[in-house]
Amino acid sequence: MSEIPPTLSIAIVANDPLARAGLATLLAAEPTCEVVAQMSLTDWLADLQADEWLDLQLDGVVWDVGWSAPTTLPDAEPFPLPVVALLGDETAVPHLWSLGIQAMLRRDAPTAAMVAALQAAQYGVAALDPEFVTSVLPLASLASETLPESVDLTPRELEVLTLLAEGLTNKAIAHQLEISDHTVKFHVNAILGKLNAQSRTEAVVQATRLGLLLL
Repeated sequence: MSEIPPTLSIAIVANDPLARAGLATLLAAEPTCEVVAQMSLTDWLADLQADEWLDLQLDGVVWDVGWSAPTTLPDAEPFPLPVVALLGDETAVPHLWSLGIQAMLRRDAPTAAMVAALQAAQYGVAALDPEFVTSVLPLASLASETLPESVDLTPRELEVLTLLAEGLTNKAIAHQLEISDHTVKFHVNAILGKLNAQSRTEAVVQATRLGLLLL
């Protein structure tokens, strides 16, 4: 596992320009953070679709979700890099968790908490506001109840699973393994089936519990 860089290059995502500017000011004052981009949610999703975020060489994103649940998020692809989501309430927590966002704080969280959550996210460690925990507990309970006794994954499926754990999209996995997007989707579906998982995030959790992954 790689070490956390001494300075995290981050992007600020928020639809409200004032919220973006406020977060950028707060985080830019932190010695362990460098704010390299600010954008709206629409622009960010467009950059993700086009893989333009790769050019920024980001270590993470701080996203001010706001007070209403977002309605323009993808349903299948997880976010390909660590994200700290700032929420007004727990409404969007389950959906964000299903997309692999495991760092979720309240909008009024201290800046130090945001930085700590960003650092934890580099290692795939969840960082949740205590009031958000109950929103994801049902998902954790389901994972325990459906945990298979043993799983026999092919070498290629193990490769895909490892890249899933790193948060890569199907497109990025296909590029890295030099296979087609369709083949990656086939392997992902096979992994979900063998692990009795309903989502990519749940598959990674199941695999970790079975010792197939070391995070």
